Amino acid sequence: MTSPLMYLMAAAMVTMAAASYPYNRIVFAVELTAAGLCSLAAVASGVIYRQNAAAALKAAGKVLNAEDEEALQEFAMPVAVVAPAGDLVWVNDAFRASLGNGRPCVGEDVLAFIYPKTFRQVLGEKGASVSHGGREYTVYGAKAARGHVLYFVDDTYFKNISREYRERRPVVCIAVFDNREEMARDSVGGEESRITAEVEAVLRGWVLDEMQGFVRKLSNGRYLILTDDAHIEEAKEKRFRVLDQVREIKNSRNHMSATVSIGVGRSGQDLSESERWARQAIDMALGRGGDQVAVKQGGDTYEFFGGLSKGVEKRDKVRTRVIAATLTDHIKASDRVFIMGHTNSDLDSVGSAVGMWAAVYKGLEKQVNIVLNRSQTLARSLVSMIEEAYPDEKVFISPAEALQLATGRSLLIVVDTHSVNYVESRELLEKAPRIVVIDHHRMMVTHIKNALIFYHEPYASSASEMVTELVQYIKSSSIDGVDAQALLAGIMLDTKNFVLKTGVRTFEASAYLRRWGADTVTVKKLFSNTLESYKRRSQLVSGAEIYKGCAIATSSWEFEDMRVAAAQAADELLSIQGVRASFVLYKTGVDVNISGRSLGDVNVQVILEEFGGGGHLTMAGAQIKSITIGEARRALIRALDGKLED
Repeated sequence: MTSPLMYLMAAAMVTMAAASYPYNRIVFAVELTAAGLCSLAAVASGVIYRQNAAAALKAAGKVLNAEDEEALQEFAMPVAVVAPAGDLVWVNDAFRASLGNGRPCVGEDVLAFIYPKTFRQVLGEKGASVSHGGREYTVYGAKAARGHVLYFVDDTYFKNISREYRERRPVVCIAVFDNREEMARDSVGGEESRITAEVEAVLRGWVLDEMQGFVRKLSNGRYLILTDDAHIEEAKEKRFRVLDQVREIKNSRNHMSATVSIGVGRSGQDLSESERWARQAIDMALGRGGDQVAVKQGGDTYEFFGGLSKGVEKRDKVRTRVIAATLTDHIKASDRVFIMGHTNSDLDSVGSAVGMWAAVYKGLEKQVNIVLNRSQTLARSLVSMIEEAYPDEKVFISPAEALQLATGRSLLIVVDTHSVNYVESRELLEKAPRIVVIDHHRMMVTHIKNALIFYHEPYASSASEMVTELVQYIKSSSIDGVDAQALLAGIMLDTKNFVLKTGVRTFEASAYLRRWGADTVTVKKLFSNTLESYKRRSQLVSGAEIYKGCAIATSSWEFEDMRVAAAQAADELLSIQGVRASFVLYKTGVDVNISGRSLGDVNVQVILEEFGGGGHLTMAGAQIKSITIGEARRALIRALDGKLED
């Protein structure tokens, strides 16, 4: 329908033209022409509207199979006839009463009644859900010869029931006081009881007051919580502030903060499945270092909250001894053992593999090989050193050779990664009948799920540290000076020469390796770079920019040692005053790699997890497929904006 405003505009232009005639003939001509065009548009709009309305009404009769307009008016549910342009050309009484509040509504845009849906979306869906005037409708569209007919079904009552059912659905949670033993070890007098009581008081207050549920203590610092889906959603919006409340409880002796981890199972089936998902979620939260909430809500979909503090080192080696004994049994039951690290293997990946190779070959006298892609490894100097030390042994083989040698009794040991997406050979992983995982990175959703042994310690500094401890229980005399140097190189790489993520067990492992002949000078030479690589690293550092305390460096060029130079540049950027974290972006073909480092104030693993990456709180990496450097940098800044607020 033509808007009266168009006629008013045309009349105003004619008046302005008449007023301009005595003063300026050119302005008069322009204004008169504009007035004529406006009048013509108003007339044409009216004609087109009448044609569309007639065609739409005629088509509406065919769609509804109604003999006349009276039958359409008496239709029980709201009905509207819409022209192709989206204007309402006819509505029945039910539409005027419910959606139009008594207004005629004819001539209005249909979007006013179906927003945020579009007219095309409503027609494309078999029942589109829309809200208008505080009521819920399901809209069905029927196409006529010219125009469309929309039926509005008022199902507010049923949608409210469905929403209430979802929101009141029971949810099982499992909470763990994850550093209880460490807090108790350093407590004096009755302080252990005080700390435990305060943690329980915070959990009970949170569950009873905010979550409207109940909590029961199980054992060993574990608690069972039952609440509903609506309160879990509210807790998510508040970022599970119970984590911060527990963290305020401190040990008076060393000021260590208490931390809890919570696993939430939002299952749509029953309580048994919700409890099973909650156990999987708490394992994921603890595997990522604790002090966080993991919410599992279908398949392998997880949401994580918290996890911003440093993990507490576990000093008890009982688990290591048990793992070593079980691993020894599996190795003895195998005809051949393969050891495999991650893609683009570094000194820690190769070093831990060499230590495991020495334990299996020299300690248990089994056939064993390290699976390595020589063209992509970043530890060529270490590989050369091992091959020179064992010229008569075929220590390293390619993934293709391993696939040919693998049998039904073979054992695959995966070191320095636990993700199926980052292993050296995905084919070998799928073919191996038995798998053992030894890793220290924070747990990822894509972890290997069918492992016989999943030895995962996110508190360890490196995979080399974990293997060093295992070797002592498998057969201590199985390693010599060269093997010890390989393991020490891995520890030094991941700790940045014993600066980051070091604990008591890190130095104990290093001392053990030193006793078995590890030469620190030889290890230092493994980290040497070419002059060209040093220049590239300097260029990366000099071109960095600071954004919210994070140094960001980008590189569009590619060269052989780019991965090493980028990692070293990220380390060096941390030495700049005011820098809490560093990120180096560089191209590899059509993809962009990101190397992230921090001093512990910023969890780079959580940030780069947004791009499918992983690692540690202080060291992580990611690869973004088919993207430019500029797009990757903007995506990183968006991730920083979201995560740094936490």
